[in-house]
Amino acid sequence: MYVGALTLDILLGDVRSLKQKRSVVRPLIAELRRRYPAIAVAETGCHDLRRRAEVGIAVLSASAGNCKEVMDACERMVAFRPEIELLSARQRLYHDED
Repeated sequence: MYVGALTLDILLGDVRSLKQKRSVVRPLIAELRRRYPAIAVAETGCHDLRRRAEVGIAVLSASAGNCKEVMDACERMVAFRPEIELLSARQRLYHDED
């Protein structure tokens, strides 16, 4: 069993309040859940900053290749959104024997 963890640090576009931030981050998280129903996704950091957000994604799979594939697809989906700038993406892969 493999667990993949993806952490995305994103910069939001023209956001002036935490309410506007939520109106950008919530649909992003909903779209990730809709497209990849087997992942767990949540806003995991930068809660008090209005133009920054950290989104965490977890993937559980029998193969390392599938974990990597799903994490890459999630990263691409976020990177190609016009209202978001992806600052960094960290991928980690854990095996049940680690």
